[in-house]
Amino acid sequence: MSPQSPPETTPSQITATESQSGQRVDRFLAAALPEMSRSRVKQFIEEGRVLRDGVVLTQPAEPVRAGSTYTLHHPAPVAATPQPQTIAFPILFEDDDLIVLDKPAGLVVHPAPGNEDGTLVNALLAHCGDSLPGIGGERRPGIIHRLDKDTSGVMVVAKTELALTTLSEAFASRDLDRAYLALCWGVPSPTNGEIEGPIGRDPRDRKRMAVVERGGKYALTRYRTLAAAGTAASLLECRLATGRTHQIRVHLSQHGLPIVGDPVYLRRIPAVSRTLAPDLRDTLLDFPRQALHAARLGFTHPRTGAALSFTTPPPADMQTLLDRLALTIPSAFFDPI
Repeated sequence: MSPQSPPETTPSQITATESQSGQRVDRFLAAALPEMSRSRVKQFIEEGRVLRDGVVLTQPAEPVRAGSTYTLHHPAPVAATPQPQTIAFPILFEDDDLIVLDKPAGLVVHPAPGNEDGTLVNALLAHCGDSLPGIGGERRPGIIHRLDKDTSGVMVVAKTELALTTLSEAFASRDLDRAYLALCWGVPSPTNGEIEGPIGRDPRDRKRMAVVERGGKYALTRYRTLAAAGTAASLLECRLATGRTHQIRVHLSQHGLPIVGDPVYLRRIPAVSRTLAPDLRDTLLDFPRQALHAARLGFTHPRTGAALSFTTPPPADMQTLLDRLALTIPSAFFDPI
């Protein structure tokens, strides 16, 4: 975008005062436009959407100049209805009521600000096409549960109202078999047990969740240790007795067992990492996402009543870490229950 480009929507204009001089421009604009986050303002600056006195800004940290007028060109709004997009994803099972898939790491489940397209919902719309019966009068898939963008593993998606209602009730009551594999720093004590603690927004960082004293929702995670690499790291099976946002990641981190690669809840280099050879330590510290995989999902088919069970091994990048640590998933883990 250049200064001559026509704005897609009415731009926002703010003139800086003497008291605002010297602030970072991204902070200044985020404070002046409370409906926008600082990260969103930073993104707009990097896209060339912010001008100072008609000159495109390129640095979010640039100091504000008193008396200058800053113009922010908002992008055109996207259509409210997600559009079909051809995006490959592994299908484990499909019939007229539902789809079971192995979600790749890096794939966002549902369109949201910052991820308006390229999501699993876009992919499902393209895959199903006109064969999708629809839910609530719309031709759309029913998202029953979600996995974080960088968490991989088994998901079930409803294609009909019956499947959405029945499976949503099963997830709410935990009337299903669901297990995750988590590679974490350290080894839990005891090796098998429960982590309990209410989860809510972190009062110091609203983008994070945390175990909180007030205002949180009850949360319980059950875990067992499948394998350990000395005291440095361990592979855990985690099961959710409740379904809170980032629950496994928050509980393990709060318990001193942050998941390897977690960009949000791993805030410092674990001391136990010093027990590893330097190259192996660096490999784990450089892992670019949380090493968390939804490995098992079993449930009752909403129409036929058949018991269905699906398991998938960790993706290649996570399996490489396990191999480097000589951690093996017990074969019985993948046996049907």
